[in-house]
Amino acid sequence: MQLAVIESAGNPFALTKFVDGKYFAIRELPTLTAALKIPLAELRGIIDKSDGPEVTGRELPPLAPESEVWGAGVTYLRSRDARKEESGTPDVYQKVYEADRPELFFKANFRRTVGNGDVIGKRADCTSTVPEPEVAIVINAFEEIVGFTICNDVTSRSIEGANPLYLPQAKSYLGSTALGPRITPSWLAPSHEKITVEAQIKRGSDVVWSASTALSSLNKSLEHLVGYLFRCQTFPDGVILSTGTGIIPPLDFIMQEGDIVTIEVGGVGTLENEVIEIPLDINRRFQKALR
Repeated sequence: MQLAVIESAGNPFALTKFVDGKYFAIRELPTLTAALKIPLAELRGIIDKSDGPEVTGRELPPLAPESEVWGAGVTYLRSRDARKEESGTPDVYQKVYEADRPELFFKANFRRTVGNGDVIGKRADCTSTVPEPEVAIVINAFEEIVGFTICNDVTSRSIEGANPLYLPQAKSYLGSTALGPRITPSWLAPSHEKITVEAQIKRGSDVVWSASTALSSLNKSLEHLVGYLFRCQTFPDGVILSTGTGIIPPLDFIMQEGDIVTIEVGGVGTLENEVIEIPLDINRRFQKALR
């Protein structure tokens, strides 16, 4: 059983139980927003007892409309090494890897997040864009981990590598966040030590890159990351935290338009997206389309 957010008749953001390929309404919790406002024990009790009717609709990213997506960086040894390789200021990444305080950054909101099967973007002003396959945790307002999903933290590597202060531009732009396909509740997910991450990029019929890692390689506990995220912060509608990547393509790899990125997380599911290029004048094109 998993939790899915769908656009159904009469509810644009319906929270449902996904069982054997079908969606079932949760009467007591019509939206993910409602689910993230109550303690985990209460949520589990409601979901376990729920026997709502089957519903149909279009599946959306598993994110409450009011919630935010945040990211954690340099949480794996491979991520530290990759950042040092590409950066002109490598000591910054060594220091944050060793520090108690993690790197945390705002990534996206609902409007800027795509789901499984949607397109992700590479910036037209970036010479190297890479996927960052990550386990994402869904956290309620009480700092409790409600469940697990998958995030592709698409990153403009050459922009971040030029200067760490360019991080927001490298991380947050149109098509830079994919989330999905659904949420595996924390009480049904494998133990953290057993969650694996596999990723590949296909170009036509060829696999041009593949790699794997495990959540056990994370250098900080999930509870540690959550604790820092909630310092001096409130998330009354919950938050999703993408926990960092342990697999990154080599420096000479360049993701191209038309590539298919697939991320599989054991016990959670598979997230797949096609790459398109985001033109520099996308906003002018958007405004012209509105007229």
